[in-house]
Amino acid sequence: MTLPDQFASDDLTICIIRSARRKKTVGARLVNWCTLEVRAPADIPDRELRQAIDSFVAQVRRRRQHQRQMISDQALQQRAERLNKQLLGGQTRWRSIRFVGNQRKRFGSCSPATGNVRISERLANAPDFVLDYVIVHELAHLLEPNHSRAFWELVYRYDKAERARGYLLALQLDDGSDDQSADLDDATQEGYDHHED
Repeated sequence: MTLPDQFASDDLTICIIRSARRKKTVGARLVNWCTLEVRAPADIPDRELRQAIDSFVAQVRRRRQHQRQMISDQALQQRAERLNKQLLGGQTRWRSIRFVGNQRKRFGSCSPATGNVRISERLANAPDFVLDYVIVHELAHLLEPNHSRAFWELVYRYDKAERARGYLLALQLDDGSDDQSADLDDATQEGYDHHED
């Protein structure tokens, strides 16, 4: 049975790109935390390719585990406290903030009624300015639970907000989103979710 060009392996999507120009090596890169792009020679036997893919998947899992340990929920809490004080005047209060693994299409979520803030673990390896932006975005929902003008005024107190939004938009487009017609506000908002419990 021939390996399909795309298949799932637990929470990873494996995309195989076969090339007649590639003669010997199999290479892989992780795209957006959840897609492993594998480049292989066109004539590689499936058994050999499957072994290489299994090895790459194991490497991804080890790297994810290491990143989760490096950026802990406690470190996330400390970042949120610093950003709240610096940018929001210490006004926001939350019950918990932590990384979660079940947000594949969102970067963060906030439940203003319960004070729970969740950040996608896909951002554990994102640049600091992007992680800080997502934290500020979610904390701002504790004060303004919608995407009103007042909400965006709070978010744009973060001086790298526009740059971070561009990074997140590119991350979404690289993630296979077909809707490229949305404007920047809509496109970046799709990566978030807030709940009014």
